Amino acid sequence: MAGKEDQEAGAVLVWERPERGARGPAPERSREQLTAAAIGLADGGGLAAVSVRQVARELGTGPASLYRYVAGRDDLVDLMVDAVTGEIDLDVELTGDPVADLVALAARTQEVQLRHPWLLEVAPEAMRVGPRGLDYLEFALRALEPVADLTGQRKLEAVAVLNALVAMLSGVELRARRSPTGRQAAQSAYLGAVAGRGGHPLLARALAGGAAGGPAGGNQPGAGASGEAGARFERVVRRVLAGLLAADPLT
Repeated sequence: MAGKEDQEAGAVLVWERPERGARGPAPERSREQLTAAAIGLADGGGLAAVSVRQVARELGTGPASLYRYVAGRDDLVDLMVDAVTGEIDLDVELTGDPVADLVALAARTQEVQLRHPWLLEVAPEAMRVGPRGLDYLEFALRALEPVADLTGQRKLEAVAVLNALVAMLSGVELRARRSPTGRQAAQSAYLGAVAGRGGHPLLARALAGGAAGGPAGGNQPGAGASGEAGARFERVVRRVLAGLLAADPLT
């Protein structure tokens, strides 16, 4: 019997397999239907709500019938991630300013992550991309074309860091939305009180210019990619990108 490592070594991603097996009765479903059902489950109950069995139940069929289209839950998650990645608008004109173009892409990406919070629950995997993910990557690299002194590898690293940053900031924003207003006010008051006691002068100085909110995310539930939260998001992403795209003195 083949071991798990042998099975993984011979694994073929869902994108490289036919829509369904050649044998058996005529198809009653499609991967698109399976994906839509799985996304609906995840939007309502998080990624933990998604299984082949639950998707089958949503579609009114037996789990065994779905294995004609997917090998298991990993395939479902791959299909889900790629489908919602397709919601990121790439049909936009680039300005020629890599930082501005990637900041705008980051904002559109965050909109999708806030619409589908389960995306942040998907375990990160190197190069976990499907057809729409490849389109996203191609768009980001096209935005980076004016940066002639960066190698292709450095550009890929920049995109990876940008994606990780956006996911982190989206997580902060989602937690801010879910946190009760009273608790947020209490946390803000605590920070102000501690800073005012004199034992943390640098913290007091940092907080003196504005509200005691974090460097990203909204202070009020429902804050999105606009207003104060949006301005913070853009400022943080822009500063990180400026550093990532700067000439490396060590190379």
